[in-house]
Amino acid sequence: MSVLVDKNSKVIVQGFTGGEGTFHSEQMIKYGTQLVGGVTPGKGGQEHLGKPVFNTVAEAVNRTEADVSIVFVPPAFAADAVMEAAEAGIKVIICITEGIPVADMIKVKEYLKDKDCRMVGPNCPGVITADEAKVGIMPGFIFKKGNIGIVSKSGTLTYEAVDQVTKVGLGQTTAIGVGGDPIIGTSIKDAVELLMNDEETDGIIMIGEIGGNLEADAGKWIQENGTKPVVAFIAGDTAPKGRTMGHAGAIVGGHSDTASAKKAILRDCGVHVVDSPADLGTKMAELLH
Repeated sequence: MSVLVDKNSKVIVQGFTGGEGTFHSEQMIKYGTQLVGGVTPGKGGQEHLGKPVFNTVAEAVNRTEADVSIVFVPPAFAADAVMEAAEAGIKVIICITEGIPVADMIKVKEYLKDKDCRMVGPNCPGVITADEAKVGIMPGFIFKKGNIGIVSKSGTLTYEAVDQVTKVGLGQTTAIGVGGDPIIGTSIKDAVELLMNDEETDGIIMIGEIGGNLEADAGKWIQENGTKPVVAFIAGDTAPKGRTMGHAGAIVGGHSDTASAKKAILRDCGVHVVDSPADLGTKMAELLH
């Protein structure tokens, strides 16, 4: 059992006919994802990449029975796109868009509270279940089916971890990019919990960064409920205080936001913290052998 997406997921793309939507849809189809159509208001009835285009998510769900949506809608309209997907009954909404106003995300988070769905992101690389479904912008070719789950705030470091896990011969179950914005739908703890409860996952790699308390929350949960080894890396050791670094959520506010403080908290929780991302794969291999 993988988590969030698998070969049976029926995926639609919101912002299907735009440049980003088109490019990444092609890649997802190539990977073998069951992409069943897309949504671009005003272009309903057309075909794009050999798939039907719909005006609304409700129409797309009605016609294709889609249960997963990926959002490539520009920042000003992305929050509405997420709420539209939830309203239409989509179960997993993966929002790639970066730069959505925080005020919009507060509304979305509140709106989703009583909906039976999960949002991943925004500002994230998406989710990929190795050899089954890629719903995001991660390069598919570095993945190999295996037994390691990956949770990360960063896109590029996710790819680094994936590549290493493949090279040490372990492979991945599902990689989840939770996103780097201050308000996200699925926290690191949520993602770790999904993988901890997944029968096929034997170990978890967690990649965090400075700012916020997502890593500490995950650490506490792991300490109380963990049944599998967790290897972690925290980016941003050299970051100056009070400056956002790359992600809107990556800012050192108090002393517990720094990389060294987060590492100490995670080590106290029984997580195996590595000081260089180059050691993620070898450390995991060592723990599992």
